Amino acid sequence: MKKKLEMLEQIQEIDQLINSMKNTQQSLQAELGDIATALDVSRDEIAVMQSRLAQLELEKAALEENHAAELANISRSETNMKEIKTNKEFQAVGREITAARRQVTELEEQVLQKIGQIEALSGEMAAKQSSLDELIENSAQRTSEKQAEIARIQMDIDSDGARRDLLTKEMPASLVKRYATLRDQRRGQALAIARDGYCLGCNMHLPPQLYNNLFKYEELLSCPHCQRMLILKQQPPL
Repeated sequence: MKKKLEMLEQIQEIDQLINSMKNTQQSLQAELGDIATALDVSRDEIAVMQSRLAQLELEKAALEENHAAELANISRSETNMKEIKTNKEFQAVGREITAARRQVTELEEQVLQKIGQIEALSGEMAAKQSSLDELIENSAQRTSEKQAEIARIQMDIDSDGARRDLLTKEMPASLVKRYATLRDQRRGQALAIARDGYCLGCNMHLPPQLYNNLFKYEELLSCPHCQRMLILKQQPPL
């Protein structure tokens, strides 16, 4: 029985090590996800800027078209003034020209504003694109490193898994099944050390007779409090 307990303890140590490595893998996978997310966010920001820039260009083009139309109206009105014969008509056309020139001035100011917005946004987008290019380069290296680390850990997991399989083949199937059930129920710890009359799995005091029977290694004994299988480990002498 002592040998079986020692083998179970080895299996538990392997399982805990594999769990730890899988947790590390999950953390690395999460970091890969964060890298991809950061790239997506940056690309989305640039896409929004591009859309806004296209809209500004359309608005600028519309203003320039209105500006050209107003200039054409002024030119026609000035030409028509040469053919006007009454003072009243002359004054009316003059007012139209004055209003049109005011409109031209306002449109020119609006066009200049759009140009300023376009230049500012273009500069911001160029900086954002530069940052994205740098992020892509860094992300490629970081992704490669993390993927290599994940693969290395997987090799260790496979190696330890093979070692675990060899141990379980030497154990009775019923005992392995019992271990697996307890492991699921007790957060990965199916075995607990018994020392100085206590179960170190739950820190509860063991019945004296049960604790004494552990020294005989005649049967598999469990803690009456946490049900973990007990393995005796005495303190080494000082």
